[in-house]
This record gives sequence, structure tokens and C-alpha cells, in this order.
Amino acid sequence: MNHTPPEGFSFKITSQASGTHARTGLLETPHGTIETPHFIFCATKAAIKGLTMDQMRECGAEIILANTYHLFLNPGGPFVERQGGLHRMTDWHGPMLTDSGGFQIFSLGNGWVADEIKGKRQHGTERKLVEISEDGAHFISYIDGTRHYLTPETSIQTQIQLGADLIVVLDECSPYNVTRDYTARSMELSHRWEKRSLDAYHAMTNGKQVLYGIVQGGVYEDLRRESAGFVNEHPFFGQAIGGCLGGSREEMVEVIGRASRPLRKDRPTHLLGIGGVHDIWEGIHHGIDTFDCVHPTRIARHGGALIRPVEHGGKTHLNLRNACFKNDDQPLDERLPCKASREFSRAYIHYLLRAGEMLGIQLLIQHNVCFMMELMRSVRSSIRNDRIREEQSLWI
Repeated sequence: MNHTPPEGFSFKITSQASGTHARTGLLETPHGTIETPHFIFCATKAAIKGLTMDQMRECGAEIILANTYHLFLNPGGPFVERQGGLHRMTDWHGPMLTDSGGFQIFSLGNGWVADEIKGKRQHGTERKLVEISEDGAHFISYIDGTRHYLTPETSIQTQIQLGADLIVVLDECSPYNVTRDYTARSMELSHRWEKRSLDAYHAMTNGKQVLYGIVQGGVYEDLRRESAGFVNEHPFFGQAIGGCLGGSREEMVEVIGRASRPLRKDRPTHLLGIGGVHDIWEGIHHGIDTFDCVHPTRIARHGGALIRPVEHGGKTHLNLRNACFKNDDQPLDERLPCKASREFSRAYIHYLLRAGEMLGIQLLIQHNVCFMMELMRSVRSSIRNDRIREEQSLWI
């Protein structure tokens, strides 16, 4: 089913690499156009921890994500709407995406699911903080213990109040350690929720957002194909790959391929919650256009600076808190354009971290944002020039 998006929204494929599904494109929104593949930074509670939006722009960031679950609980959609929406409230003038809140609600009931989805199989004890029904999800607030109810309709209503350009349907995310029958029932429930999300979007839209459908089906190829068919048949602007991606990194790559192959190629494809350097290089081969992940900013808050593993014995980041950097006068990466990467020594950042100075964390966040933007420029260039394998070997 074809659907003409609101004015100011479009997606155009600009190049295709040979022997792979990797492609570059232009994703246009009313708040700007980004080149794809692209990385989306997580401003989970309507803020990037440690940086202002001006600083994010200085580091080259072009699109961010906010989390509907957290903002639904505090300060609430109506408050953000009164503030003029997320763009005005946060001083972010570029494109923005909000998720539906479903993943966070589901994770309350199955606390290990975040690791499972990202290919780190864990076992945990089920936490009875959420009740899933046909209508929606009852859950308990992590803030004050009060009970709340999120449905496809209230998720869409909240996202429209938040005002992001790209919004997402509500779905249920099944864990790894369940049966195929459970996964199938969960997928079918998600499809019904997605249809209700789509109906709510058409009833409530002000023409300032476009809606992404989500492919579910767990690790099962036939279910992923069925779910992709559902998304293909409905008038979504974009499509996202969600749900459990397996019990290992190798299985995750296989599941991404199963989920992406049957999807329409004329729509932008987003990989929900995945965005490590290895994951990005693997994802582009399957036609992934956008990624999001908290990893770059989270590890910075713990002293981690992203680096090219090929130059550091396979390490993906340096822990600047370690004593070995006490007298290291090298910059983090003098090839990167931001001052945090080029003009401060590792020894100085080590000192700041050990002294408890917030500037140390701020410099690491700036470096990691800049690193990810340089990575994505390299990814796009490698696709346009048909040199993916050669360029990939320099980053992983």
C-alpha cells in the first residue's frame, strides 16, 4: 500500500554498493535532512547527559532520540507540548525520533531482555512489574511506584505531544528464552497494536510526524518474513527492526538479515537500540539506514574513549581512569575535528576523572560523539566508493 508522506518528509536512495544491500540515502524531515547511514544519539530524558545541544551540534551530531516511556512518566506529554515540543524545549533544531515506550515497559517484566536483544544472552528472574493485555500494558512507575497504562493510542498521542519528526508504533518485545508459539502470539499482538497505532496516528496527526512500523518475530525466519509482510502492506513511512535478535552476536547478525531481507527497499530502515561499531558495519550490509544506541555517551560517563580497534590491539575503547594514562601526553585522536579529541592530553583527562571533575566526562562525551560522526562519514564514503571491506578493516 502506497502512502504519500506529509510535506517536508521524504527518503531517497542515492547510491548502492555492489554485492551487498548497503546503500546511502537522504532522509528529509521538516527540521533538516540527514545523509544515511546515520547514527542517532540518545537524549533519553530529553537531554544528552553532560552536553548542551550547542555542544552536540559542534561535535557534528545531526539527529537525536528521546524516550517516550521516560517522558510519559515525567514530565508528561502535555507539559512538553506546552513548552512548544521537544525541539523548542531542548533547543535542538535538527531531526528527532521518539520510540514508543514499549521496549522499556517490556524490560520491566523481563529484566535481562536488553542484553538478549543485543546478543549477550543472560538469564534473570522475571519481575512482575508489568501486565500485558490486548488493550495495552499496565506498569508501575520506577519514579514513585504509581500504576500507569500505556496503549497504542496513548503512545501515539504522547509522541505527537512530544513533537519528534519520526515516531514509532507500540509493540511487545518477546525475550529469547520463550517458545516459538509464544513468539508468534506476541508478534500477532504487536501487529494488532501496530494497526491501532496507525489508526491513532491518522486520527491525531498534525502533519508534523511520520510513523515507523516495527518488524517482530524473534529469531524465527518464517515469523520475521510474516511480520515484514505486515509492515510492507501498511502505509508506514519507515520501518524498524525490533524484538529479540538472538543469544549471541553471530545470531544477532543472522536475525538482522532475516528481518531486513523481505522489507521494502524504498523505505528507511532503522535498527532499534543497536549501534556498536561492529554492529554498524554488519548492519549496513543488510541495508540498515539508521542506528541508535546509548553506548557512546554511556561509556564516556565511565571513563571510556572510543578508539579504532585495529590501532589498539583489538580494544574498542580506552578507560582513561586507568593508571597507565597518568603520564600519557597523546591526544585522544588528533585526526578528529573536535577540540576534545585533538587538544587535550590523555594524562589531563585521566587527572580530571581521578579528581572527580565533570569536565573529564564532558570531554570524553564530546570525543565519542565526534568519533561516531567520523565513523558514519567513513561508512557512507565506503558505500559510495564501493570500498566497504577495505574501509571496514580500518575500524574493527
